[in-house]
Amino acid sequence: MVKAIMHGCNGRMGTIISELAEKDDNIEIVAGIDPTGKGRFGYPVFYSIDDCDVEADVVIDFSNASAVPQLLTYCVDKQIPCVLCTTGLSAELIGEVAKASEKVAMLKSANMSLGINLLMKLLKEASQVLAPAGFDIEIVEKHHNQKLDAPSGTAIALADAINEEFDGAYQYVFDRSQRRAKRESKEMGISAVRGGSIVGEHDVIFAGQDEVITFSHTAYSRAVFGKGAVEAAKYLAGKPAGMYGMSDVING
Repeated sequence: MVKAIMHGCNGRMGTIISELAEKDDNIEIVAGIDPTGKGRFGYPVFYSIDDCDVEADVVIDFSNASAVPQLLTYCVDKQIPCVLCTTGLSAELIGEVAKASEKVAMLKSANMSLGINLLMKLLKEASQVLAPAGFDIEIVEKHHNQKLDAPSGTAIALADAINEEFDGAYQYVFDRSQRRAKRESKEMGISAVRGGSIVGEHDVIFAGQDEVITFSHTAYSRAVFGKGAVEAAKYLAGKPAGMYGMSDVING
């Protein structure tokens, strides 16, 4: 049984993960962290990670960027691996995560969905066949009207997964409205749609001569991200220091 601390336990994702863990025989949330010091589940909740004196095998983090430095210090000092799910980290803070990974296991991913991360693997394989055959690559992502960033981090991660196979040869194009020119063969268009309550949709389009192949992923609820985080926590517990990703979880 993996024992986990839920950092950000009262947030939307913290609540989802706590509910998932209650139904999973292989993981238990033994403590939570929330500024209110209150919780809705049976485990104790602490105001700050520094206040937590409960022994655990791993920390699952869905909090905010401002809480991450303190979390990193705690995980290094206590030698507790961390599944870092908080987004919007600055370049400086990402550097601090990398430094922490030299001393304790850290897992960070742009998207915690198992499906998205499997899609990244499939895109690498598909692009090796289709791109040399002259297929153009476009990505369209759709999210709810409250999402602040565009394009999504996941869309960029999908593009990066493909681009890594070609040593970064592709140029990302986010807006074609300011130019009148034919599409370059080594550009990858990334478009964002915002509306309603769309949880998350990503289409990766390989458009060739007389045929189109589309890889699609749709998230119908945020539970898919929670499920991925739980699987990541079970994988990371007991791992040696290093930087891990969801690809490691998928590949076992």
